[in-house]
Amino acid sequence: MSIQALRERLAALNKKMNALLAEKGSQTWSKEDQAIFDADSDEAERLQRQIAAVQKQLDKDAEDNFKDATRTEPGSKKNELQKGLDVFMRKSAREMSAEEALMVRNTMSTTTGSEGGFTVQPQIARELIDLLKSWGFMRRVAESITTENGVDLSYPTSDGTSEVGELVAQNASAAAADPTFGTRALNAYKFGSKVIAVPIELLQDSQIDIQAMVFRRARDRIGRIQNQLFSTGTGTAQPFGLSVAASVGKTGTTGQTTTIIYDDLVDLVDSLDAAYLDNPISEPSMPGIEPGWMFSQTMRRVIRKIKDTAGRPIWTPSYDEGLASGTPDRLLGYPVYINNDMPTPAANAKSLAFGNLHRYMIRDAMQVQLFRFDDSAYISKGQVGFLAWARAGGNLMDINSVKLYQHSAT
Repeated sequence: MSIQALRERLAALNKKMNALLAEKGSQTWSKEDQAIFDADSDEAERLQRQIAAVQKQLDKDAEDNFKDATRTEPGSKKNELQKGLDVFMRKSAREMSAEEALMVRNTMSTTTGSEGGFTVQPQIARELIDLLKSWGFMRRVAESITTENGVDLSYPTSDGTSEVGELVAQNASAAAADPTFGTRALNAYKFGSKVIAVPIELLQDSQIDIQAMVFRRARDRIGRIQNQLFSTGTGTAQPFGLSVAASVGKTGTTGQTTTIIYDDLVDLVDSLDAAYLDNPISEPSMPGIEPGWMFSQTMRRVIRKIKDTAGRPIWTPSYDEGLASGTPDRLLGYPVYINNDMPTPAANAKSLAFGNLHRYMIRDAMQVQLFRFDDSAYISKGQVGFLAWARAGGNLMDINSVKLYQHSAT
């Protein structure tokens, strides 16, 4: 069965579950109703795992055989910087004409010729950074900024949820209440793509968009490691991850080392100041603006079958997810964002986050380096190697805006 057919089957199943939720409304669910919904939930989970496995194999096949290599559109034109980068990627220094060498030097800002690497011009760097901005679970909900360099940065913050006005008598003076400002570290760290070995035949094919192919591969590799650290980074020589920077809003009772109950979810929502829940902006095209949940697929399997006190499922599946842009599933009325780099359920693990996820900020630095390797280690295999370095950091700007659920120790 094709991956599209699996997605359509999943969408139909989710639509069926939504219809059952709408039909029952506020009624107390019977055991038969619960059994039907649970069976459909199990099937939906199985389909999602199958879709993920098929997609993973398709991605691996594309990466191993360069099936994701795109061809240049007929009639498309490149600016001088793009032409210079194209020459750099296709030819070694000894193969370039004087004109091509000059074009490469104009494209790259700083050369480290003995290592075959360059810091690329901001316009070219922005292309890789823009690709990174569209990749990864954390980037889908986080706010992002781009700086010209990667120097250490303390970002100003202010929490006004405890600030209150006053009732003033006639002719009386207003009291002073200056807002309190703080700072949060938003330092940039260096991320590498590892060497991307490209067959010489692809470099010799002028119709292959080499830049797009290498940048897309670099985006996937750098994006994966960045998402891991934006989720669980310790903040020591690496970004502060969401599950580390946020504070605990609810701890499971003894015995809940891998589980969570309905009351825990309600308590976690209520652990957030009401000011963070009262957000008028809620649009599918702007994920993260509305308060929401983030956890892994493993945690989803735990939560999906939880019922409220009347036996009604609290999980609302989105029947169009995975077909187009999709809208997230919802839990207790709030959107769910699945991030498999979040901690999985275990003793003391902080496996679930809830709140204003967009208060997590990701910083990208314009300092992007690109290296080309055409020594004997690669040429003997008929390949040329490329290595990209990019700098980025992340931190939760308001530690009160997101709360975590922590499993019990025993």
